[in-house]
Amino acid sequence: MKKIYNILVTNDDGYEAKGLHELVNSLRSIEGVQVTVVAPANEKSACGHSITLVRPLRFISVDDDFYKLDDGTPSDCVYLSLSTLFKDEKPDLLVSGINRGSNMGEDITYSGTAAGAMEGVLHDIPSIAISQIMDFTNPSGEFGLASKTIKNLVMKIISGEFPLPKREFLNINIPNTQEDAQMKVTYAGYRHYANDSHMHKNPRGEEHHWLGLHPLDFSPRDGQTGMSDYEATQAGYISITPIMLDLSAYKSMKGLESWLDMTE
Repeated sequence: MKKIYNILVTNDDGYEAKGLHELVNSLRSIEGVQVTVVAPANEKSACGHSITLVRPLRFISVDDDFYKLDDGTPSDCVYLSLSTLFKDEKPDLLVSGINRGSNMGEDITYSGTAAGAMEGVLHDIPSIAISQIMDFTNPSGEFGLASKTIKNLVMKIISGEFPLPKREFLNINIPNTQEDAQMKVTYAGYRHYANDSHMHKNPRGEEHHWLGLHPLDFSPRDGQTGMSDYEATQAGYISITPIMLDLSAYKSMKGLESWLDMTE
């Protein structure tokens, strides 16, 4: 009997997000695949790799093999799924997305989408995060190319193997197009940040602040060959970046020892 290939799906845009549903439909069209969805009940964009420690969490069944986690983060969704729904056997693959908006460069550290994949590889599950660069004049977004891309990659993984070692995941960004595009292996770009916010007053005169939506502004990293995720998507490529969880700055260790006067 042919083994069922189990995929766990989460996101950070919430269980009703269009990108999530198009992803699920695409994966469920693959023969021999079983898809289980556990997604946040509410949008958790930019929540990072946070888990909930100060209150209980509750699964709410939405459909067959489809759950929302009441006020949970993407990391909560993965963590709790593995200790309950997949208690006896881990999923074969985790896919997080399709995110409404890019997750490139240092934005990966903010991203709940990337965090879902991070949580997966912490538990030795091959994991993919996938995001669609958006024109926000069309807020619902189009995810056809992203759905096609993830389906092709998952079929390649099923028929062969996952291309990365433990504690590394694939971070995919789809250019702002629905035309077919080639894939390009990239590194995470150097993001330029501002500190934008908008103040408004409610009818009582109380001040409230909205954090701003910064335009995408990147530059190449010094000494780095190849293309960054941003450069690739701007050129019309699908960016595929291998991301590792080890954040150690190895090149700085000797200099730090010297600064601390620890050298022999």
